[in-house]
Amino acid sequence: MRKVIMLVIVCSLLPAVGLGQAASGEEKKDDTSLRAYWKDGLRLETADKAFQVQIGGRIHNDWAFMEGDDAISARVGDMEDGTEFRRARLSLGGLMYEKVEFKIQLDFATGEAAFRDVYLGLQQLPGVGNIRLGQYKEPFGLEELSSANYITFVERSLANAFVPSRHTGFMLHNRELKERVSWAVGVFKDTNEFGAAVGDEDYAVTGRFTALPWFENEGTRLLHLGFAFSRRNLDSTVQFAERPETHLAPRFVDTGEFPAEALNLIGTEAAVIYGPASVQGEYIIADTYQGPGLPEPSFKGFYLQGSFFLTGESRGYRQSEAAFYRVHPRKSFLSKAGGAGAWEVALRFSKIDLTNEGIAGGELRDWTAGLNWYLNPNSRIMWNYVRADLQNTGTANVFQMRFQVDF
Repeated sequence: MRKVIMLVIVCSLLPAVGLGQAASGEEKKDDTSLRAYWKDGLRLETADKAFQVQIGGRIHNDWAFMEGDDAISARVGDMEDGTEFRRARLSLGGLMYEKVEFKIQLDFATGEAAFRDVYLGLQQLPGVGNIRLGQYKEPFGLEELSSANYITFVERSLANAFVPSRHTGFMLHNRELKERVSWAVGVFKDTNEFGAAVGDEDYAVTGRFTALPWFENEGTRLLHLGFAFSRRNLDSTVQFAERPETHLAPRFVDTGEFPAEALNLIGTEAAVIYGPASVQGEYIIADTYQGPGLPEPSFKGFYLQGSFFLTGESRGYRQSEAAFYRVHPRKSFLSKAGGAGAWEVALRFSKIDLTNEGIAGGELRDWTAGLNWYLNPNSRIMWNYVRADLQNTGTANVFQMRFQVDF
């Protein structure tokens, strides 16, 4: 029955696509003369902008130095220093014939060319909006939907353990009221890192709605509000686990696999930018359903963070994605004009509680202090100190750095 419902939803949208295409009228004569230019990355486009290509990539090299007290070592094992390429990606994306979008992004950090974003779509269809098909991030979570190139800290918060991230699906999305309002809703199936899955279960309906009730001075002063939901039918079990905001550390909290037929995720998000200062937070609830008459464990997580640019810049914000974007220093480091780049200080508190209804996954709280140096729009160095407190167990300290280049 669930599969039939999903099929009906997708098929019911297809006639709208056809009507949107029919309304577009005759094709304009293409001007295919090509120009190349740099805008935060290498871009190619025809004179009429009907064909656009962006070549991108990123390198995130992380180092972590950490130590836990005796109680932490006894529970999760020794915390050892380490380094890794957290991300090493190449991407190619763009637009064809004005309406057809595409993107392929591969990550080589695991030693294999794993899929990240691999999708195609149709844009600006009359009466429909935009349609996207393939593997990409489900529309859930401000922190998750902001690229790792632009997040304030080395790792996302503890609450991100509940966010579904990338899966294969079909999504409708659009922006209204001069991009002050955005919405997205889609049907997804849990897939592996190559966008593949076999099975009758693990489908989800996920949606997000955001608004900018206040937006001034090209986004240097704004208020962002958002709400997201996801209804997920499960194969038979579910599991939540999280590290103390450093990818090289072991997991501190873990529910283990437990029986569940369905999962409901509810997320709220808010952010304020006021010149060089910003505040951001999210609260996420994960409600599970095990079956008639059985316990329904519910878990939650949240974070609250603030940042300030000592050199006067503002965090970037992209209305088309309703998410944070690239920071442009006023004067890049070692530029011809001379400059120190952009310097940002930040502080975050986050918490995740994985104990409820007989599931003893644990409760973890993190304080994270950060210092970011944006040498130019395409490179930065990050320093984080994390103080992790595992309830009724002990504490750990982590100092980590990231050397980043992206374009």
